[in-house]
Amino acid sequence: MIQPDIDRPVDSASMQERIDAVRLRLASACQAAGRDEAAVRVVAVSKKQSPEVIAAAACCGLDVFGENKVQEAAVKIPLCPEHLAWHLVGHLQSNKVRLAVELFHMIHSVDSLRLLTRINDAASEAGKTMPVCLQINVSGEASKFGLAPGAVPELLQAATGLMNVDVVGLMTMPPFTPDPKDTAPLFRRLRELRDGWREDYGVPLDELSMGMSHDFEAAVAEGATWIRIGTALLGSR
Repeated sequence: MIQPDIDRPVDSASMQERIDAVRLRLASACQAAGRDEAAVRVVAVSKKQSPEVIAAAACCGLDVFGENKVQEAAVKIPLCPEHLAWHLVGHLQSNKVRLAVELFHMIHSVDSLRLLTRINDAASEAGKTMPVCLQINVSGEASKFGLAPGAVPELLQAATGLMNVDVVGLMTMPPFTPDPKDTAPLFRRLRELRDGWREDYGVPLDELSMGMSHDFEAAVAEGATWIRIGTALLGSR
């Protein structure tokens, strides 16, 4: 695991400038899409960032942070302000499920029925219900984690019998492209898949977790409810 640089000083003024700039971008994107800005929430992706950076960001008003690796989060979360909410936005290995359920308030990256079932069992043991998003490989890239769209109905049907997971929505991570407009069709496709599954299976799937620092405006235009922003908010890692 790459350790965050805890000795690097935190420039709180620059942090506030970055956060204000993202908020302006988000407000503009929501206005252009005719959406209420309150309907789009930000996960500040804090992988490889120190607890000091996270604390400074919290002082600037951020309160939801996303980690990619369970083992890194386990070290950092106890050192951060207690009021923060933590989301797992990276791939979850089966052997880390119990710890993930203990640490996180939401998991964005469920990519198999086996994983969904393990999360349900761990949440049952912990006496909680875990909100999750199903990660969908919309682009079809072999190198990407995520469910093929054709595999999703089985999970949606199975989820009705799992009492300690709540499938609240979908997540996708499209390939990086220099022009963020190129990702818009993939965001649109995720929304269209969601709308179809809503109609076919009667599941709300209200959350769409999509869009990052370079392309979140395109995601907002296509209905994102969670955008995952790292360096544009917290600076370089």
